Amino acid sequence: MSVQEERLSRIANDNLPVNELIRMALAREEGELASTGALQVYTGKYTGRSPKDKFIVKDAETEHLVDWGPANQPLSPASFDRLYDKAIRYMSDKELFIFDGYAGADEAYRIPIRVVNEYAWHNLFARQLFIRPVAGERPPSPAFTVIALPGLKADPAVDGTRSETFICISFTRKIVLIGGTEYAGEIKKSIFTVLNYLLPKQGVFPMHCSANVGERGDVALFFGLSGTGKTTLSADPHRRLIGDDEHGWTDQGVFNFEGGCYAKCANLSEEKEPQIWGAIRFGTVLENVVLDGVTGSPDFHDLSRTENTRAAYPLDMIPGALNPGKAGHPNVIIFLTADAFGVLPPISKLTKAQAMYHFLLGYTSKLAGTERGVTEPEATFSSCFGSPFLPLPPTVYARMLGEKIEAHQTKVYLLNTGWTGGPYGVGKRMDLSYTRAMVAAVLDGSIEQTDFAVDPIFGLQCPASLAGVPGQLLQPRDAWPDKAAYEKAAYELAERFASQFKRFEGCGELGVANI
Repeated sequence: MSVQEERLSRIANDNLPVNELIRMALAREEGELASTGALQVYTGKYTGRSPKDKFIVKDAETEHLVDWGPANQPLSPASFDRLYDKAIRYMSDKELFIFDGYAGADEAYRIPIRVVNEYAWHNLFARQLFIRPVAGERPPSPAFTVIALPGLKADPAVDGTRSETFICISFTRKIVLIGGTEYAGEIKKSIFTVLNYLLPKQGVFPMHCSANVGERGDVALFFGLSGTGKTTLSADPHRRLIGDDEHGWTDQGVFNFEGGCYAKCANLSEEKEPQIWGAIRFGTVLENVVLDGVTGSPDFHDLSRTENTRAAYPLDMIPGALNPGKAGHPNVIIFLTADAFGVLPPISKLTKAQAMYHFLLGYTSKLAGTERGVTEPEATFSSCFGSPFLPLPPTVYARMLGEKIEAHQTKVYLLNTGWTGGPYGVGKRMDLSYTRAMVAAVLDGSIEQTDFAVDPIFGLQCPASLAGVPGQLLQPRDAWPDKAAYEKAAYELAERFASQFKRFEGCGELGVANI
């Protein structure tokens, strides 16, 4: 750490407890308490991530390793140094907040991190989302430092950025700079990006997935982009939560990168998501959730600010969550896709080759609010179900997935949590009760007892029947009133798959072919 950072750390609010951070956030008018005790905040004009404003410093360390492109835009070392100097000057007269903790529940692979914040509520967010030291423990010097300063804005003409907003990672200097945005999700996703760069060098497969474990020690992983159901489906009262978003898979098993959950709150109900509902209490940060003006109660159905309303809370607010978040090798993997075309089967079984194929494609729909400018579902392809956070080429992660599946005979399924009976705007979103029934059939193995039919367009193995799921839903063509419209839409999506996969066709050593 530089002399300037050391000086700043001495005058900052250092590792304050939850109640003090909340007190200071309220005193600084950063938010207000909901009737449940949660701290409610608004994130200003940015209510989602800004992927087009994310940069990685291109230098001798990263030049030949990073998969440069739209998800990993290069920034010169000189531009980073200029932004860093601006940050140091900006912080010199500001009240700051520091959190020291870890990323990674497995002590063999975790890294100590420091998060420096301009806002008290951002520091509370970091404290609840990352792994907190045990009482009396002082983490070693940070392997990475995140400096998040919403009030510091870049000058694109001078700083080499696209806009006033910037998320810049220097793997050489081991610093993340965030400015011009109040959206706290940038803090957690920047560290996820760091781990996705560092861990493959140690033979650890980093994953954008949630995870839970049953009474028999059976582990399940749920891959998917924001809004596809990772947090909702992994928060199962009959299973223990390992984590809701980011994990690593080692030779010993899986471990959580985080110490908390970052759950979507749009239309949250106690009936459908009781564990998340129960976590909305003192210590939780509610982002962009509108409060009733009289009672102060959260109105989870009021999406006037954004559909990307969020709750950030520590894992121990979920009953029975594993602490530390470590478990054995996965028995099943479920890929979650929110198909806006409404043509993919609700549930299908994948071969190893198909698993790697769909992993490389990462097809889903960006859901409203998860990124700036997304106001309705947009069909998209995000390699490895997380390309905005993957510094290395997607084939690196796909190869690791294939090796793990083969080594541990893990079963893989594709679950469509999107639309059925028609595309977005015509059909309807898959009912959560049906989705839960499909997941239950995967977890208890009963799905393997039914007959499977191969979908003629996508080549996927679809179950003939499942308990608790209407039969006509399992074959998407049957759910469409207009069969010709279904076939047209299905073939269009299959053609998109084939077109997207062309960029991986030179990777024959993976043993994956186009459909």
